Amino acid sequence: MVAHNVLRIAEFLVGTFTIVSVLSDVFQSVIVPRAVGRRYRISANISRASWQFWRWYALRIDDTERREDFLGMYAPLIMVVFLVVWVAGLVFGYGLLFHALADELRPRPGLGAAMYFAGTSLLTIGYGDYVPMTGAARFLALAAGASGFGTVAVVTAFLFSVFGAFSRREVFVITFGTRAGAPPSGLTLLETHAALGIRADLPQVFGEGQRWAADMLDSHLAYPILAYFRSSHDYESWVGALGALLDASTLVLTVVRDGSFGQARLMNDMGRHLAHDLVRYFGLNVYDAVGVERSEFDAARTRLCEAGYDVVDDDGAWEAFAALRRFYAVPLDAMARYWRIPPAQWVGDRSLLPTHHGNEEVPRVLREELTRPPG
Repeated sequence: MVAHNVLRIAEFLVGTFTIVSVLSDVFQSVIVPRAVGRRYRISANISRASWQFWRWYALRIDDTERREDFLGMYAPLIMVVFLVVWVAGLVFGYGLLFHALADELRPRPGLGAAMYFAGTSLLTIGYGDYVPMTGAARFLALAAGASGFGTVAVVTAFLFSVFGAFSRREVFVITFGTRAGAPPSGLTLLETHAALGIRADLPQVFGEGQRWAADMLDSHLAYPILAYFRSSHDYESWVGALGALLDASTLVLTVVRDGSFGQARLMNDMGRHLAHDLVRYFGLNVYDAVGVERSEFDAARTRLCEAGYDVVDDDGAWEAFAALRRFYAVPLDAMARYWRIPPAQWVGDRSLLPTHHGNEEVPRVLREELTRPPG
């Protein structure tokens, strides 16, 4: 008798813990409109572990198109997995509670039947083959029904919010691609505006980029799964667009004499803010990025000069460019590697290139900032 009571108490405690954990994860992942901790959340641990495996398998697919298609399936699929895990967790938790109160149900269920009754209660099916007879059992049946209905309702709203944010992000990425190319490049952005005689529009582009980055900062920290959604167009990505905006603003600030300095500065600050916060939140590795070579910088400066820009032609421009770019190149490279973004000029894994601007030149204060856990 004592062993039986101990078992029932243990079932009640485990069931309660499971339900609270699942509902807490749903609340933090779906309802809370800001970044929350990832360490103890069920969905965050699932996405972290599953992405490592998904990416590992994808890198073994030789065909580029098939690999991109495979990587693109991850985010929609993991959202379905989240819903299944949440519902299964609630069924398991309520099933243990109903089994702990088996004497209060008619007919008296075993463990399997208690899980079945939890499922029918959670999904509000209500066949009536098991009936709660006391107040506690009836309350749990009502709580299970409310939990199931509420979970499905908030997840449905969550899906609309996620796809709405994804659509806003991609509209900018696609339209930006017409200016910056595919893959996007900050240098191409400046050349395109010079070739079309619309250099006066650069401040507007940087202004739109600031609003886009701010929207991403809000949505991608509130709903981290958005970061795993890949662009619907080949050779385009949100990481590439962010890198192109940052590179273009850095070139304007350090190389171009008659640039849009005010909006370029604001774009650079906003973009660095976004990159740093995402790196900290996802805990990405920031120790193996490399920088732009002097020869690449000189080639870019020559192209800008040929496009009609008045450029700074001395070593000071290179030093200013390298110093400013160093503060966002590390997190940008970390994101490109983690999400395996298609290579773009000055964005992504460049570890096969010789370098004189590796990890040793990243300032200590920047490294500490990027590796500090999110608040």
